[in-house]
Formats: sequence, C-alpha cells, structure tokens
Amino acid sequence: MALETTRMKSQILHLLACLRFGIIGARGLPPIKRKNGRLSSHPYCVARYGRKWVRTRTIINNRDPLFQEQYSWDVYDTTTVLIVGVFDNAQVEESSSGGYKGVNIGKIRIHLSDLQPGRIYCHAYLLLVLQPSGVKKMGELCLSVRFTLKSLTNMVRMYGSPNLPKMHHRDPLQILISDLQFHAVQIVAFRLSQMDPPLRVQPCDMCDVQSHLWSMRKSKVNFYRIMSALSIFITFWQRFLYVCSWENPAITLLANAVFLLGLMFHQFILPAALLFTFFSIVWNYRHRPTHPSQVDIKISLTDTVHPDELDEEFDTFPTSRSSNLTMMRYDRLRCLASRIQTVMGDVASCGERITALTTWRDPTATAVFGLFTLAAAVMMCFTPWKILVAMVGLYTMRHPKLRRKTPSFAWNLYRRLPHKGDSVL
Repeated sequence: MALETTRMKSQILHLLACLRFGIIGARGLPPIKRKNGRLSSHPYCVARYGRKWVRTRTIINNRDPLFQEQYSWDVYDTTTVLIVGVFDNAQVEESSSGGYKGVNIGKIRIHLSDLQPGRIYCHAYLLLVLQPSGVKKMGELCLSVRFTLKSLTNMVRMYGSPNLPKMHHRDPLQILISDLQFHAVQIVAFRLSQMDPPLRVQPCDMCDVQSHLWSMRKSKVNFYRIMSALSIFITFWQRFLYVCSWENPAITLLANAVFLLGLMFHQFILPAALLFTFFSIVWNYRHRPTHPSQVDIKISLTDTVHPDELDEEFDTFPTSRSSNLTMMRYDRLRCLASRIQTVMGDVASCGERITALTTWRDPTATAVFGLFTLAAAVMMCFTPWKILVAMVGLYTMRHPKLRRKTPSFAWNLYRRLPHKGDSVL
C-alpha cells in the first residue's frame, strides 16, 4: 500500500498535461463486400495512447457515422503519439466462429508535441490505406483534440530527462530481445480479445508490428529523408564551391573580407552564430505549422512507386509468389546490395588509408607524413594561429588562375596509401 502511494505521488508530481480527445464522426467510408455479396459498412473506432485502449460503439450500416464520444488521458510525456484507427465490424453480419475478420479502413497518428497547449483542434483527417493496387482514400475522420497544460515547469524538466527508465540505460535490451515485439503484441491482442466487445486483429494493425519488413519503397523513402536532413550541409558546400570558383568576383571578395574580419574578431564568432540561430527561429515562427502533421503521400512515394515494388511489399513471409517472379526480385535485390557493398568497401578503404599513415605499412608514406607533422608542429609553435588560419583560408579561396588542374600533394599522398581491399578474398 505504501509502495502504491509513493508511486501515485511520483506520477502526480510528473503530470504534465491532460489530453481531451473527441471522435466526432467520419465521412465517405467505403462499403465492404460481405460473403453473401452484399455491400455494407459497420464502422467503429479504436484509439490508443500509452497503455489505455478505448473503443467506440459500432454504427450499423452507415458510411457517414456520427460517434460523438469524448475521452481523456493524463499526459506524462509530450513526445508520444495518439493513434486512432477506423475498422469495420464484420461480426455484425458474420458469426465470430465462422471466420470473423475485421477490415482496417484507416488510421491516423497525432504527435502530442505538435499540439499547442490550450488550443482546440477540430479537423478532418484523411484515411489513407496502402493496398497492392496503390494508395487509396478511404474517407475522412473528424476529430477534436485539446491539449491542456498542467505544469510548465514539469514540461520543461521533461525535455531534459531520459524518455526510458533507468533500467534500460543500465541494462539495455539486446537486439534479439527487441525482435520479440511481435510476440508482445500478440499477448496484448490476446488480452484485448477478452474484452466485451472484444478486440481481435486491431492491436496488430495499431502497433505496426510489420513495419520492419523489407520494402524497396521504404528504403527509398529513408534515403531521401537522409538527403533532406543533409541538404543544409550540401547547400553550404555548394555555396562554398561557388565562392571558390570566382564566378562572381564581388561575392568572392566579400567572402574573403568577411573571413578576415571574423578572424580578427574571433571572439564574436560563436555569439554571432548563436544570434543567427535565434533570429532564424524567430523568423520561422511565421511559417510554423498550424495543424497536426498528417500522412504525406509525396514523402511516402506512394504516387510514384513501381507496381512490382508495391506487390513485393505486400508479399507474405516466406514468399507466396511464383518462382520466376521471386528470382527476378532476388536479382534486383542483389544489384542493390552490390552497390551498398561497394560503398561500404569505399568507406572502409578511407578509414584504412588514414590508419596507414601511422602504422608503417607503407614506410615511405609514413616517413613523409611523420616529417610533415614534425615540421607543422615546429611552425605552429612560432607562428600565430591567426596567420595560419588566414593562410589556409585565402589559399582555399584563391583565384582559379592560381590553381593546378591536377589534385594537390596531400590528396595524391592519401590516394596512394594502402588499404586492405586487396587482401579480401
């Protein structure tokens, strides 16, 4: 009893907000074909946040149902997700012992971090389902969400605290244990199937237990996400190369002047960078998102995906397709894996070349590098660092007429260093 009281007190102290959530209704739901050939729709909704599951009542034979049900959750972490799914209750017309199987009409995710405290969000969310024939619009779900903040101090403190228990950091789960997620979902599904009314296949659809399976489309999506995250560095590098090319002498001379000015007043570089970041945040406030994020078809590449790649994504495990089609997909996967294998080998060779500078695998190259480091150390002891940085910067941004068409000495030395790629059988 004392342990439960202490646990309740700790939860009250860490209570951040209250999430009030209303399921208003749905519009334009598709009819479901039954075993007898009849078309009907018996929709209901399932919402999950944390460990709490709720289910609405079933609206019989209605493609535009009105639920008008309200729920509330206590929020202890804003970096969580509210999941709402719309399903068809086939048990209304079919016996539960005769192969009852609910149909997933669609689901949406609402990130609590996207919600502004105190504001009421009443929006219609698109229900999109990815099928072997492509993405299909299954209707709209009208929701009302309100995020009421209880303690601003606890909310700010939450961002500095770990999002997982201390035991996870002391004894983290191994990869083999994390692969048991499917079995954990099966246990949850079994417990929810004992409810009245029962939930059978809905937990598996709500928890995305098959999100880790291979998909060419998702691989491309993740690649484009990485490129988008690195776009700021790519843009900076392109601008730097543009400055070094002297295509616009005025911009290059201005960049040289700014570089020398920053070198003279180097103590203001970090404050200036922080102020620039602050003003960027203030400027982006005008373009902040006003609605919770939804599924983006463009990012998901569902409008440009190849039909065969989409069919492969919906294939069972193990495969149930013909042997010729499986061989074709296997060869395609081998081509993709060979490219990744080549890139991994190039990255490994880069690291091995850097290591070879000090391991005397190439005695001449190691001796040259050692003499260079000795000379550089002596020069840095007697030369102010500002002069060295200025020389490096001005040399990098020098005019193209002062450049050689061939690579530099350092690059040639690096490319001639040995690596272990030739030792691989």
